[in-house]
Amino acid sequence: MIVPFPAGSAVDLVGRLIGQKLAERLGQSVVVEDRPGASGAIGTEAIVRAAADGYTLGMATSTTLATGPVLNPKLPYDPVKDVSPVALVGVSPYVLVANPNVPAQNVAELIALAKARPRTLSYSSVGDASLAHLAGLLFSSMAGVELNHIPYKSSTHAVIDLNEGRIDLQFSILPTTLQFVRTGRLRALAVATERRLAELPEVPTLDEAGLKGFDATLWFAVIGPRGLPDAVTARLEREIAAVIAQPEVAGAWVVQGIFPQIGTPEALAGRTVSDIAKWRALVSRMGVRLQSD
Repeated sequence: MIVPFPAGSAVDLVGRLIGQKLAERLGQSVVVEDRPGASGAIGTEAIVRAAADGYTLGMATSTTLATGPVLNPKLPYDPVKDVSPVALVGVSPYVLVANPNVPAQNVAELIALAKARPRTLSYSSVGDASLAHLAGLLFSSMAGVELNHIPYKSSTHAVIDLNEGRIDLQFSILPTTLQFVRTGRLRALAVATERRLAELPEVPTLDEAGLKGFDATLWFAVIGPRGLPDAVTARLEREIAAVIAQPEVAGAWVVQGIFPQIGTPEALAGRTVSDIAKWRALVSRMGVRLQSD
């Protein structure tokens, strides 16, 4: 099981628990290997270049299959043609958080501040073409503001600088920032989902804050290389669905802000295609330069 992000990341957490439980159900060992780098592209290439025999699988996210390919068309893999979708396994909502020194208590005040000080407010992400990067672009487009994007190599370093005030804002998943929000070290302005989160019931959605239809949710999936036999895919999907249904799996994930959501290979393929179209339209509308330019 190849994880294209660092050890300790949310993707690593999901991949390791799935690997452990799959090993129990399949009666054979599952070795999890982290291959981070290039916003997940290095590990994803290793997944799609493996033999399509069911013995090499990998974790994928909306970054590796949707936003990354949109901003970097020269990636060494095609997220649709080179991938065998196996199962959608979970989602982690994004929360727009700010350093408390930012003089904005809500989204309306943030937008007013950003309009008064164009390109001076900064937001971080875990790299160019990551979903957090594109979420910032979506916010800029819908709010009519200009923010300064600062890419980082890891969420750990990004959050440290956000806490220290070297960065103003971040679209961050719950596992990374929930503890800081609860202790007051960061201010949660809005959640980037259709509904409020039980973990932050007082925090409005961006839709409620006036950005109608705003949605940026990180999803996690299991994939294999192109050509994975149908029988193998069906068996893996069935076993993974059984893993996700185990209460201890849901419990371990939810406390980290990751919510189980099982989806068929067809559902995963459809979500990949629709997300690519959504983010490609945004990039075109914003006039963002592609990484190959």
